[in-house]
Amino acid sequence: MPPTKSDRYPPETNMREGAAAATAFLKTLAHDGRLMILCHLSSGEKSVSELEALLDLRQAAASQMLARLREGGLVEARRDGKAVFFSLSNDNTEEMIALLHKQFCDGG
Repeated sequence: MPPTKSDRYPPETNMREGAAAATAFLKTLAHDGRLMILCHLSSGEKSVSELEALLDLRQAAASQMLARLREGGLVEARRDGKAVFFSLSNDNTEEMIALLHKQFCDGG
């Protein structure tokens, strides 16, 4: 039995909630520095000092961007002694960064 229109399209409330979540996600991505952090994290966990060196950022700038990414749920932190390590927090973020890399960095 083929899917009906109601099977293919979620109710309006779900669409609005999904659109709001997608908008928040995309707003968090929409910054060069934050996007570069996510690109570097796509290859694995990095310490704050590693990210600072990779991106030639001051500690304050890196911390501010990482805080925004953390608030948006795109990264998670792990403390090991004095060092703080960050990684991508979920499959959605990993998939989006992979897609953006394919489209804009691999010659799309």
